[in-house]
Amino acid sequence: MSSTLVLAETATTYLANIPSPPQGVWQLGPLPLRGYAISILIGVLVGIYWMQRRYAARGGDPELVLDIAIAVIPAGIIGGRLYHVATDWEKYFGPGANPADALKITNGGLGIWGAVALGVLAAWAVAKWRKVPFAPVLDAAAPAIILGQAIGRLGNWFNQELYGGPTSLPWGLEIYQRVDEFGRVTPVTGTSTGEVLAVVHPTFLYEMVWNVLACLVIVWADRKFKMGGGRVFALYVAAYTLGRFFIELMRVDDATLIFGVRINNITSLVVFFCAVIALWILRAKSRETAAEVRGEREAAEAHSASN
Repeated sequence: MSSTLVLAETATTYLANIPSPPQGVWQLGPLPLRGYAISILIGVLVGIYWMQRRYAARGGDPELVLDIAIAVIPAGIIGGRLYHVATDWEKYFGPGANPADALKITNGGLGIWGAVALGVLAAWAVAKWRKVPFAPVLDAAAPAIILGQAIGRLGNWFNQELYGGPTSLPWGLEIYQRVDEFGRVTPVTGTSTGEVLAVVHPTFLYEMVWNVLACLVIVWADRKFKMGGGRVFALYVAAYTLGRFFIELMRVDDATLIFGVRINNITSLVVFFCAVIALWILRAKSRETAAEVRGEREAAEAHSASN
């Protein structure tokens, strides 16, 4: 084989790989712009916008979604961080660890399980306060949540985290050496030196693709079967956890193990089966009418206005 052909094949392979960003943080004067935080913010905004449209299409008040978002966003951040710290506690409270790092959410580390759990609880509290049925709120939110998750996964790309093992596949992800201005290795906040440390499976990308496909399936099923009563949300949970289980098997980052199994795999299985059981229990639930979605308070107000 000629040297020219070897160089051409090497260049083709190199160009086919997915490059990581040269850095994940940019300084705008004194303000740090973090790719991780921006990705999550965009995912949240897209999710809120779409949830408003879906809830309005079901007959609900889209302004209620904003009230819910005000409660859900901080609750989701707190819940996500609590889950992450609880399941990776050695990183923050183990030997040589700095407990203050548990508060540095911009460096990554938000467990979706805790974010959804505490976020759902906060949304339920707002719906209870507004006296509207909670199931239509959940069903309107379901595809918006998983699409927001897909967008938020880009944050892991900026942080060069949550990837799989080495691969020679053309879509392998290049992990760069990053250093700070003093030459110290700083994988999250540093700038790339151009040195490729490894080419790995981009599991964040696999999850993004899975989430988008699941989102399309959820929307199709909702329209096809006129789903209601919380079934759309249960379908979202089942679809997400199914994909997450297999993607989690590919990851090589440090994780808490229970009997040699990553804790997120166990969580995925448990939550998946709970979602499947919920789908079976709710199988007879059809979509609520607009009057049912509006609930007691709005129905009474509409009745008073008509008299």
